[in-house]
Amino acid sequence: MPEDIAGSEQMLANWNQNIQERAARYQDMATRVQGMTISERSSDGAVELTIGSNGILQNLVINESAAGRRMSEISGEIMKLLQRAQSKIPALLQEAMAETIGTQDETANVLFNEAKKNFPAPPPEDPPARAPYDNNEMNFRVEDDAPPPPPRATPPPARRRPPSDDDDDFGGQSVLS
Repeated sequence: MPEDIAGSEQMLANWNQNIQERAARYQDMATRVQGMTISERSSDGAVELTIGSNGILQNLVINESAAGRRMSEISGEIMKLLQRAQSKIPALLQEAMAETIGTQDETANVLFNEAKKNFPAPPPEDPPARAPYDNNEMNFRVEDDAPPPPPRATPPPARRRPPSDDDDDFGGQSVLS
């Protein structure tokens, strides 16, 4: 019977050591992932942003070169860059897992699949903008850059004649009645 107890104690000690080693690898992975950031920059350099490994925006820079652009265009660029940066999170997570806990770990695969679900690939890039309209095409679109129409001139309000104490005024009645 002493052999069974000694074997059980050894098995328990090995199990405890494996758990501690695994916990240390997970902690190492968490530390690596927590320190990772992803930066993206627009093609013209007007907008730059950085996110953390959790997908939260950490820094946003809108350069002076964006001053002449419309706000809707800049905000669209920010969202596009944010999605592009967030879509890189699963790859960073997988890289950190491969270096620490391995990619065969069931928990690692659950974390990776959850990251892919939360941070999917960004939508495809927009095709290059075409001319507002071709020579053979009629344009019925309203262009956003067109100046607003001039305000309509309103006629001045009609003037009322002040009441007069004129003796010739018969209050709108005929003089002959």
